[in-house]
Amino acid sequence: MSYNIGCFVCGSELIYLNKYSKLECYYCKNVFESNVACSKGHYICDSCHSISANELILQYCIQSNQTDPIELAIILMRHKSINMHGPEHHFLVPAVLLTAYYNMKNDPVKKKEKLIVAEKRAKNVLGGFCGFYGCCGAAVGTGIFMSLMTEATPLSKDEWQSSNMLTANTLQSIAKAGGPRCCKRDTFIALLETIKYLKEYFHITMNHNSECKCEFSDFNKQCLNNNCKFYNK
Repeated sequence: MSYNIGCFVCGSELIYLNKYSKLECYYCKNVFESNVACSKGHYICDSCHSISANELILQYCIQSNQTDPIELAIILMRHKSINMHGPEHHFLVPAVLLTAYYNMKNDPVKKKEKLIVAEKRAKNVLGGFCGFYGCCGAAVGTGIFMSLMTEATPLSKDEWQSSNMLTANTLQSIAKAGGPRCCKRDTFIALLETIKYLKEYFHITMNHNSECKCEFSDFNKQCLNNNCKFYNK
């Protein structure tokens, strides 16, 4: 299913009507008068239609009440600004984790503060990091999340250890999955590794979609298909 042709949210056909009505944008939640929506009622305003990847991730996560990081990631990855592969995933990973965590704590102020810092840090993780530096940006994203959650610094003790350990665990799982790279697969692995780590070491249960299945395989020329555990047969 191509989300670049129909509705970014669900892929359904767009419906154009002569009558204008007030519609809430799916991403920014602002209300506009429009005569365009998909057959399932989803509406996306002009600003969100043409927004950059990082700005989309930041703004949507700030207003989202979602506590499932995997569902949140899938919603964002459906938007046309999120490429099949690209460095935007290096921000997407910590962003959805921070969003889910601080939504669970009902702390929108701290969530926004942490998201802004996460975006700045993620910009330092260049595209192609996985192949050129031997360290997948999605794995680094988990470290960014843990560092911000625990407020780690280079001089921290336990917080420093947790940030590096989570990154190491994630990187190992991504490496075991094998190449070539897939930013969607690596994102799912990164999120699942973080959920497991939080439960084991912090006793934090982050509810998530246990039936995580990829819906982006058709856009990946190097897809591993049945050799990927997220492949939707």
